[in-house]
Amino acid sequence: MSRDLDQLGRLLLGGRLNRRDFLGRAAALGLSAAAANTMLARAAAAQSPVKGGVLRAGMVGGAATDSLDPATWASQVPYTLGRCWGEQLLEISPAGEIEYRLAEAYEASRDARTWTFKIRQDVTFHNGKVLTPEDIVATFERHADKNSKSAALPFVSAFETVKADGRNIVITLKEPNADLPYVVGDYHLMIQPNGGKDDPTAAIGTGPYKIVVNEPGVRHVGEKHEGYWGSDVRGHADSIEIIVMNDSTARTAALQGGQIDMINRVEPKVVELVKRVPGVTIRNVPGKGHYVMIAHCDTAPFDNNDLRLALKYAVDREEMVEKILGGYGTVGNDTPMIKGYPLFDDDIEQRVFDPEKAAEHYKKSGHSGSILLRTSEVAFPGAVDAAQLFQQSAAKCGITLEIKREPGDGYWSDVWNKQPFSMSYWTGRPTQDQVYSLAYLSGAEWNDTRFFREDFDKLIIGARAELDTDKRKALYRQATVILRDQGGVIVPMFNNYIDATTPRVGGWIDDPNGELMGGHALTKCWVVS
Repeated sequence: MSRDLDQLGRLLLGGRLNRRDFLGRAAALGLSAAAANTMLARAAAAQSPVKGGVLRAGMVGGAATDSLDPATWASQVPYTLGRCWGEQLLEISPAGEIEYRLAEAYEASRDARTWTFKIRQDVTFHNGKVLTPEDIVATFERHADKNSKSAALPFVSAFETVKADGRNIVITLKEPNADLPYVVGDYHLMIQPNGGKDDPTAAIGTGPYKIVVNEPGVRHVGEKHEGYWGSDVRGHADSIEIIVMNDSTARTAALQGGQIDMINRVEPKVVELVKRVPGVTIRNVPGKGHYVMIAHCDTAPFDNNDLRLALKYAVDREEMVEKILGGYGTVGNDTPMIKGYPLFDDDIEQRVFDPEKAAEHYKKSGHSGSILLRTSEVAFPGAVDAAQLFQQSAAKCGITLEIKREPGDGYWSDVWNKQPFSMSYWTGRPTQDQVYSLAYLSGAEWNDTRFFREDFDKLIIGARAELDTDKRKALYRQATVILRDQGGVIVPMFNNYIDATTPRVGGWIDDPNGELMGGHALTKCWVVS
């Protein structure tokens, strides 16, 4: 009976039972009316914001090399912590719609080249400085500086001018871009005093929490910013804490023991076990995230497209989805695109495991000997096991893979985007232009496959400026085919986001933009007493 009541409580707190159904099931289990009403009151409290307390998250995706400079954020802990202290002009809602943050309105010229954003008044930074349009102009200027090595450089480099005009800022683009509101919502573009030019690592922003403890790779603590302008909808807890737990077993044990309130990246192979923990709720959300193997197209032996095609045909995608994701995801097609993007073209042929084609391309490549693939438990849940599956399927094609398991700490600074063949993940972005601009344009700081193609660049830049939907879709299709057949990214699978919470967490909303409510769980959720 105890297990049945636990399950009933999870359904109630998760909003999956109405009052009538709950009372009926509770009575069938022998629960008294008083006890049932107590559970109902707790569920109601869980959906009404409660102020106070401490929210703690145990997270994979942190390292000693992490920086508070938004330009550099590349993994989940800096990204989630950044959501606590910083804000952008606009954000993307769980439904994929534009939400106002530091901008309270915007409008575009008819050709989508000139955009005017009205800046919110009476917003203060953590240091007491009042937000001004000049701070926003300076933020974009800093990220446009190549020396900043900002991941947002491909976006802001498309700005011809950015000027303050009274309460507004006016952005004039080099080419039209109907997706600009999504661009300024990129999480690297956190607004800082004087754009962060004085000290981009100071973590001074306009968000609900001030950072008071910053121990990269260990823990981060934020205390409530009493002057926060949006306290009615965010920043409910008095303080938040992120504890870096790159080990899956440690995260799960800490959640079970009550030391933390939420965790990210529950490995699919342990989901059923975690579900049995009393009071714990699994948060399973399909999204645009995908797991990848990345090969540098400018580095031997991966500068040979036949070798890259051989590796792509040597992946058993169905097996990976079944054994690594446990069904919590779908097969990939060697592009970052999936159904859900508004201009996605679903008639591109799905690549499948084909030992004959793999062997044929491998022979054409002229390569011999082993190929080194680097991986780590922080690359994505089950990455080490996925590497071993890839090794086995490649062997059936006559390809020898050597697997090197790298330590989690330092993986994102020393391996990803530096070593020529490694495993990684991407969370996806709201639009196709953002995905391609961030990771595949020749000048992108995060072009982690070293895929430099002028014809591809022209297609993406052309699509960005094309306002006719059908023509734009056709341009994206051409670009996607080029990337799929000639790029250095292998995308075997798209993953669901699987997080877990205890009954102390109220206000959870499924968000397909990323793990832990798109990084907002600590700011939007509250403590249920």
